[in-house]
Amino acid sequence: MSTPTITASVTIPGESLPRVELAPVAVDLLRSLWQEHGPLMFHQSGGCCDGSSPMLFMAGEFITSEQDVRLGQFDLAAAGQPEQPLDFWMSTEQFAYWSHTFLTVDVVPGRGSGFSAEAPRGVRFLIRSRLMETAEPFAAPAEPAELPPEAATVPA
Repeated sequence: MSTPTITASVTIPGESLPRVELAPVAVDLLRSLWQEHGPLMFHQSGGCCDGSSPMLFMAGEFITSEQDVRLGQFDLAAAGQPEQPLDFWMSTEQFAYWSHTFLTVDVVPGRGSGFSAEAPRGVRFLIRSRLMETAEPFAAPAEPAELPPEAATVPA
């Protein structure tokens, strides 16, 4: 039996469709890493270099704040096994750029960040994205501020 893709639960208030999934190869690697390290979590920052890849940490090792958005939660457990929750977090700055995309966490050969749990295995996590087919899952955007009347005039 092959490993299935796992889609995260919806965790953003006001949304109804998931935003992130795990490719089968990512599920297999994460289950193995869970056995080795225990509970895990992802964080996707908006940084350059290693920061542009999703980083895998032991749960609680990376401290999140109101500057992060929890895009979803996965259950890595195989059928009939106890739950293995794994949260996927993203910086709010990065989320502003990627809010219209659906993300797939994949695995490719190569060296990722030394801080990410998969690094010693000679592989790294990679995000693949596609445009979401509908705007329906998006949380309601903040209302734009009205410009004062003097801002609408053009100087002569």
